Amino acid sequence: MAHAGPARLPIGPGLTGALAVGWALWAHPACAQSDENLRDMSIEDLAQISVTSVSKTDEPVSDAPAAIFVITHDDIRRSGAATLPEMLRLAPNLEVYQQGPGQWVVTARGLDGNPGAQSFSNKLLVLVDGRSVYTPLYSGVYWDLPDVLPADIDRIEVISGPGATLWGANAVNGVINIITRSATQTQGLLLDLRAGTSRQALGARIGGEVGDTIAWRAALRWLHEDADFSASGGSADDPFQRLGLNAEVDWTASPRDTVTARGEVSDGRLGDADLSHQDTATRNLSLRWNRQQTNGAIQVQATYDRVERTTEPGDSGFFTETWDLDAQQSLVLGAAHHLVWGGGLRLTHYGIAGTASLQFDPSVGNLDLADAFVQDTFDLARRLSLTAGLKLEKDPYAAASLLPELRLAWKPGSGALIWAAMSGAVRSPAPFDRDVEEEAGTVTLSGNKAFRTEKLTAYEFGVRVQPARTLSFSATAYYNDYSSLRSIELLPGPGFNLIWGNNLYGHTYGLDAWFTWRALAWWTLSGGSALISEHFAFAPGASGLLGTAQLGSDPSSQFRLRSSMNLPAAFEFDAMLRAVGPLPSPYVPAYREMDFRLARPIGRRASVQITGTNVLHARHQEYPGGDFIPRRIMAGLELAI
Repeated sequence: MAHAGPARLPIGPGLTGALAVGWALWAHPACAQSDENLRDMSIEDLAQISVTSVSKTDEPVSDAPAAIFVITHDDIRRSGAATLPEMLRLAPNLEVYQQGPGQWVVTARGLDGNPGAQSFSNKLLVLVDGRSVYTPLYSGVYWDLPDVLPADIDRIEVISGPGATLWGANAVNGVINIITRSATQTQGLLLDLRAGTSRQALGARIGGEVGDTIAWRAALRWLHEDADFSASGGSADDPFQRLGLNAEVDWTASPRDTVTARGEVSDGRLGDADLSHQDTATRNLSLRWNRQQTNGAIQVQATYDRVERTTEPGDSGFFTETWDLDAQQSLVLGAAHHLVWGGGLRLTHYGIAGTASLQFDPSVGNLDLADAFVQDTFDLARRLSLTAGLKLEKDPYAAASLLPELRLAWKPGSGALIWAAMSGAVRSPAPFDRDVEEEAGTVTLSGNKAFRTEKLTAYEFGVRVQPARTLSFSATAYYNDYSSLRSIELLPGPGFNLIWGNNLYGHTYGLDAWFTWRALAWWTLSGGSALISEHFAFAPGASGLLGTAQLGSDPSSQFRLRSSMNLPAAFEFDAMLRAVGPLPSPYVPAYREMDFRLARPIGRRASVQITGTNVLHARHQEYPGGDFIPRRIMAGLELAI
């Protein structure tokens, strides 16, 4: 099962080399940059962005009755973000923490995990073009694995709140849907070079057409990050690098039918403080067919996904191999009903090679998941609609779950939406809950074959308004009622033997809010906040070990403020200030940090930029047990031909 990662790649051109190339192009603007990089969307345009994550059909974000924030293609470009988690920092309804190079924690509405209690963020569903990228072994995401060339991302739809009726188990506290651009939109040659003192990135993409019906593209992406800092100030010995290649072919088979094939291969290496390293390898292939009908659309998608992760020396690790088939149909039934229905089947084969202190029993297994759903949106009155949906899902270890949803939406006038929702969601058991066998000295921790699903009932009330052409605002208040959350229990008998249980319950409530304001024709301000209050307790008879903090150490507040300026001489200047409250237990101090980007196009085909991340402090810590993250300055060149 061991997999050898790629040999260590050279560092690259370095900061001075990138600056030299950028200066040469600046002085000789023979190249030109694409016009789309000079476009700023109006507030009205932003409100009409089409999203699919709320209803699995196209609808303007202004009509979507959910706490959805859209990170646009232009947002990503102007942020200068080099990785997906850094792009997700733009969403005010997410919590994003960096643990170290290639290591991140991302969650929505709390429950961010507690590594010291073997608890990890596992209630957020993440998709890339409809392909799930969470691991079925513990229901979380390894954020060093998914990667997309920033220029190839069309948008990222971020929903805070349950999405289980459409997306299934593990879409508990939110859904992140990363949607890439089509091959037709990514033609020609693109080079993206970035280099700094502790990070280097290289991206290259080429696209073309075959006749009038086939478009294709292929992209190469390499990323390297030096080790961050430990608490003592020395190196954390955890450098990271990743090399990936992906390709896409789009075929317009007829005026009504399109077929898309995507594939990716990648290899990576992540260092560890004990001087070991983890080698990773991903291989995936997706095939999607879309048919447009007079009264709706049909979509069928099949995916294959293999992930390997091996720790060396020792050859411990795991592999997962997943086959997934999903089908859905949307139908417009008369003037009042919009129906979406479908189902899917997912088969996962896995194998885990443990260590002397960490084993799984069984170490090889199969996970089968099947689901069917239906959702109907119908008009109750001229400006009032109700969405009712239900998913039936059979998970590998649990009885069939019913995942219901009701959403009421009222449009009192142009540019305003008031909505309310009640939803049910579950996190289904995973092998880490049932089959783990861990030993640390005289302490053991065992999985529980009787582990049950973790349950959520969520209540939401939201408002989205555009009171002026230059201003939009969105706010969602929520109350989340959790039961059967995972706890640590003490087994009777000699020794200190622990087992997973389902004896934590409680509730959270809070507010997600954000705004966009075009203060001047050349200056846009945007920002948001996420406020949360958490109240958890143990069920009668529970051990109470490790306290309720084992669920997570979430800040009660976080704020973001972003400024985007179009300056004279075609300069662009963007800056984002982040303020995160203290993480209570384990304690991490509150911090404020700022990222910036200064860029200038060179003609119509090139641009140069300087970006800075975490520029207010030399280094800071974001997550319990995590590295101290340094300030980073990078120079970049993008050339499109």
